[in-house]
Amino acid sequence: MNIAETFVVGLMSGTSLDGIDLVYVKFDQNEYQNFKILHSQTIPYNKEWKQLLQNAIHYSSKELENLDATYGQFLGGVVNNFIANFKIEVVDFIASHGHTILHQPEKGITLQIGSGEEIAKITKQKVVCDFRTQDVNLGGQGAPLVPIGDKLLFSEYDFCLNLGGFSNVSFEKDDQRIAFDICPVNIVLNHYAQKIGLEFDASGKVAASGEINPQLLEKLNALEFYKKEAPKSLGLEWVQQEIFPLIDAFETIIPSILRTFVEHIAIQISEIIKNSNVVLITGGGTFNTFLMARIKQCSNVKVEQPSDELINYKEALIFAFLGLLKINNQINCLQSVTGASENHSSGVIFMA
Repeated sequence: MNIAETFVVGLMSGTSLDGIDLVYVKFDQNEYQNFKILHSQTIPYNKEWKQLLQNAIHYSSKELENLDATYGQFLGGVVNNFIANFKIEVVDFIASHGHTILHQPEKGITLQIGSGEEIAKITKQKVVCDFRTQDVNLGGQGAPLVPIGDKLLFSEYDFCLNLGGFSNVSFEKDDQRIAFDICPVNIVLNHYAQKIGLEFDASGKVAASGEINPQLLEKLNALEFYKKEAPKSLGLEWVQQEIFPLIDAFETIIPSILRTFVEHIAIQISEIIKNSNVVLITGGGTFNTFLMARIKQCSNVKVEQPSDELINYKEALIFAFLGLLKINNQINCLQSVTGASENHSSGVIFMA
């Protein structure tokens, strides 16, 4: 039997600004679950790019337009280096998530910068990007987009949970894929760790040394977002408006802030995944051993932590897969997940 193989470079830049995740994946067109990550790498942002991306939320539309092109050129260069470093010879296309600057789906707004046209020009490869806009235009949240990958690539798990800038989950319920953002994770933990000169709280040691602030914990758990039904999604704006002012009003000691927020994350996640058989957890937050211990204790479920490669690169892998589904004109956005008016095949294709 002839196996049609497709080779894709996938790119992902998360809200926590750790860097750009790249994967080179081989997909079996006859059986999507037979994928193989052949190469992977994270390119950290330098200080200048980090500041640019952090501040872009305040930019004018003209400044964002310029940044979109400049960042696209930067991504193109990053991909070219990745291809050269690993001596990659066959690339069928590049799938790029870009970097989210604005996400307010209730206002019909979502913006991921990183011009696909610029990436295509620089790499001389076909590019699929801008996966969220069409969904928002169809009345959806434009997020989360990973669940179609969970459904088709990781169907053996009850829940697929990601711990990145935000935690999000996907699972089957009544023959439909349900998915939503649960709560912020690294976007908050890193923010406060950086106030004491750390890039992040490795293994959760600082959090473990702090004490829970019960009043703060109660206020966090009472936030309106947690009472909403899915579909629902979170963005940086919500964290800046709801989380940071609340924390800063109740607590100033960083270990106690981290300890309280870890408990908040564990409580919110355990509410969703309790009473399940096996949960797949990926994303950078899985390396926070204290956070993982609290999630396991609160939820009392069997947690499966896969290989480090899958933990680190699952989102980049799935955006490569979303690109493949778009190229094949197959559904890659689920109405049951985002709340859009229909299932659809999202993304914009730029030719080399």
